[in-house]
Amino acid sequence: MTASPPPSRNSPQHPRAGHLPTPDKDQIALLEPFERLGTDRITLVSTAEQADKACHVLAAASAWGFDTESKPTFVQGEQSDGPHIVQLATIDTAWVFQLHDPGCRARVAELLALRGVTKAGFGLGDDTKRIQHKLGVEPADVLELNTVFRQRGYRKDMGVKGAVAVLFNKRFIKSKKAATSNWANARLTEAQLVYAANDAWAALRVFNALEIPAADRTA
Repeated sequence: MTASPPPSRNSPQHPRAGHLPTPDKDQIALLEPFERLGTDRITLVSTAEQADKACHVLAAASAWGFDTESKPTFVQGEQSDGPHIVQLATIDTAWVFQLHDPGCRARVAELLALRGVTKAGFGLGDDTKRIQHKLGVEPADVLELNTVFRQRGYRKDMGVKGAVAVLFNKRFIKSKKAATSNWANARLTEAQLVYAANDAWAALRVFNALEIPAADRTA
């Protein structure tokens, strides 16, 4: 395992598809922890007024880390009414948008439909479908980072943990308790905020490290 970025997809040394292994959990467990955003750099957004302030800052960036969270379903056949939160991150700050308030939902829909800003993340297929159903918009300029790694020769989906291990030689920490918590709660815990924000922020860190040409930022 190496801390250097994967070869560019345009490089003559680009490996054939499926050539490079994805790090496993035992390999990742041996690495030092990856840095995380603290609560001083995480903003919870639950009203239209708060969303307006977030939009003003986000509009200045050319790329965002992007993720969503939904309340888990535990009964067979139960349909999720998520997402319940949407996370967007710049290199300095992450915003966790709750979707209870109609005004806040409308601002999030506008942000996700905005063209010209790359929205980079992992496992975004289900997220995008749920957003279309709940917010009535199709997110624009979404970049699935797993696709980028496959194009660069990795055998299977990388995920944020594998990507951080490959690019930074570090271990990305994810709390299982937070992952399966109730994201529909009106009041999110500090652990939930840290978990959600760092998923989006780490995706942006990975995106930046990959140095993806502008022409290749939709996948």
